[in-house]
Amino acid sequence: MPAKTLGELAEYVGGRLFGDPSVVIKSASTLGKACEGDISFLVNRKYQKQLKTTNASAVIVGKEIPEGPVPLLIVEDPYYAFMQIMVLLHGHRKHKKVGISPRASISDSAKIGVDCHIYDFVVVADEAIIGDGCVIYPSVFIGQGVQIGNDSIIYPNVTVYDGCKIGNRVIINSNSTIGEDGFGYASYKGIHHKIPQIGGVTIEDDVEIGACCGIERGTLGDTIIGQGSKLGDLVTIGHGTKIGSHCLLVAQVGIAGSATLGHHCVVGGQAGVVGHVTIGNNVTIAAQAGVVNNVPDGQAVLGAPAIEANQGKRAYSMIQYLPEMRQNIRNLHNQIEKMGPSLEPDSETPSEHDIEP
Repeated sequence: MPAKTLGELAEYVGGRLFGDPSVVIKSASTLGKACEGDISFLVNRKYQKQLKTTNASAVIVGKEIPEGPVPLLIVEDPYYAFMQIMVLLHGHRKHKKVGISPRASISDSAKIGVDCHIYDFVVVADEAIIGDGCVIYPSVFIGQGVQIGNDSIIYPNVTVYDGCKIGNRVIINSNSTIGEDGFGYASYKGIHHKIPQIGGVTIEDDVEIGACCGIERGTLGDTIIGQGSKLGDLVTIGHGTKIGSHCLLVAQVGIAGSATLGHHCVVGGQAGVVGHVTIGNNVTIAAQAGVVNNVPDGQAVLGAPAIEANQGKRAYSMIQYLPEMRQNIRNLHNQIEKMGPSLEPDSETPSEHDIEP
């Protein structure tokens, strides 16, 4: 991997340097695990004390911190600068250039773009279209009429059902399924009758799908994953759901059918969203939340059922005191019962309703 001086890195990310610009940086690490030649970063202030003990050769920070024995690289966004430096030093995964394997099964009516690399045992069905520069790993199935844009990467054992549309620079990780039938049944006299799912799936540009995800095709219209959105592992998207652009769905999220998420939403791990609700733009849903109602723009929610985050924090903080509160209420109730006769109103004493104005 290429080594860079700290001065070169500062210029690359547009930061200000406090320290020796000739320090050589070879790799990156956390504050606690870094050693000589590593660069680290500080985003969470609770780790600031580690600046005095880290063995890193430099640390990326958001503003100048006067204390600390290591050189500091001051930038507007430390984590973004860390990403830039990681890419510069290490780059992304390299894919072996294999061309089109003779062991792949590609329909005569399929169209394959230039500079594609299709590994062993890939199946490309009739009338499928694969753009330029795509990498398709072993045992991938591309169904009839599927369209895949340029520079997309599909890892082993992915299945893309017929008619799905995948944009440019899309990454689909191993064992995910795109375009399976939606979970749609008409229950009649105790029997569940399957409804044909005639919609499709559209995955827009720069989306990444994690491992073992299931993206269901729509019953009538398409299920849509918006541009730049990222899905973690084991995420399920129901039929006809629309995910806006640049959303982050962490592992094990489940979105039921016909839900709508706006742009730049963040959904924590194991959260669930019921069908036919609308989640606004820039919404944050905490881990393990259960969303059962619409959520307006910009709101953060938590809990099951999910409620506004500040309200939820107050409510859930009381859970540990509920047994004590329950016992106190019982004690008060018993005291009131014992005092019962003395608390009854005197029948000879007029009440406020007996007094005329």
